[in-house]
Amino acid sequence: MKHSIQHIFIIGKVWPEPGSSAAGIRMIQLIRVFIEEGWKVTFATAAGESVYAADLESMGVKTATIKINCSSFDSLIKKSNPDVVLFDRFMTEEQFGWRVAEQCPDALRILDTEDLHCLRHARQRAWNAGIEFVPPMLFEEETARREIASIYRCDLSLMISEAEINILKNLFMIPANLIHYLPYLYDPLSTEQIQTLPGFEERNGFVSIGNFLHEPNRNAVLWLKDEIWPKIRQLLPDAELHIYGAYPSNKEFELHKPEDGFLIKGRAENAYDVLKKARVLLAPLRFGAGLKGKLVEAMRCGLPTVTTVIGTEGISEPTDWPGKVENDAELMAKSAVRLHRDQSLWVHSRDCGFRIINERFHSSNFRNGFVEQLYRLKSTLPLHRRENFTGAMLMHHTVASTKYMAKWIEVKNKLKGL
Repeated sequence: MKHSIQHIFIIGKVWPEPGSSAAGIRMIQLIRVFIEEGWKVTFATAAGESVYAADLESMGVKTATIKINCSSFDSLIKKSNPDVVLFDRFMTEEQFGWRVAEQCPDALRILDTEDLHCLRHARQRAWNAGIEFVPPMLFEEETARREIASIYRCDLSLMISEAEINILKNLFMIPANLIHYLPYLYDPLSTEQIQTLPGFEERNGFVSIGNFLHEPNRNAVLWLKDEIWPKIRQLLPDAELHIYGAYPSNKEFELHKPEDGFLIKGRAENAYDVLKKARVLLAPLRFGAGLKGKLVEAMRCGLPTVTTVIGTEGISEPTDWPGKVENDAELMAKSAVRLHRDQSLWVHSRDCGFRIINERFHSSNFRNGFVEQLYRLKSTLPLHRRENFTGAMLMHHTVASTKYMAKWIEVKNKLKGL
């Protein structure tokens, strides 16, 4: 059965930047799984070049630049003739899914959702309106209609959070055979690795980290600046908060206030080194979705965290969190100060994080099952698709609408160039 997959073609929303975002880390983890399986890997994207992108070619990955609304992609994908095509987020599947279906009808189509975008958008909308989010609000989201349609059109969708799988199954009634749980994939931390990490006395201060292009992160920094950090400084007058994140704008740098210990640092050259120096990570996320990469990375660095219930989702129950979970600014500040001062609580929280990493994100617990699922689907693809009538129906109407819109745009662009 295994020889039935030899080439996977990945269509990325952007070039993967593992130093900038959890999405970049996730993509590199997936690519490594495919390489270790012995498959040929091609990565293509319509995004512009990035100086921070991973060096995919040094990993043995062939790369290509593609264009949206352009038939040149049809020739490329047909010539490549991959066994599997993986779409990086639903927007990519919208642009290229119908082209793949036309040119390579026998290719297995996989969607890596990263997170449920509609869930993040609906939570943000509820927060902006000052109301509590409830799952039925997702029915009002245009993003949900697009994202759920994309999930149906694909043969399998990779979900990073069990909480989001529950939403898909129970709210949107997505069949279980269209969804596969695949969280972050890490090798377990050994005793030797743990012992090399700095301890309580070797660390000091607070840190926050997250790509500034991601709205939940920007919102969290504002909450820190306006409410949480002033309360922490009242209790720890000399404390400093170092805030790191890729792609900060002038608005973020305007928040930089050294006299208040509130320091906007911008991009971290090495996030792992930054996290190892701090004693507590602050992640006051008021909305969001998926797994919060910063919190998982903090656990791997032996760094306790203070976050919200949103932050814990898909990682661990709030009652078993490696740090503190609060949804109130004052309680968050008090918990952060206590965690910074109390060595025994800090050590207990750190060890809890190590356990979660080794139990919940152990690569070998998921890798083989994921690969076998791909082999199994590839060998039974006609039957699998016959059972997904909704997906076939949506693909039919997508081809009938998106296809001709794309062709119209392509002709329009050509006429502009005359």
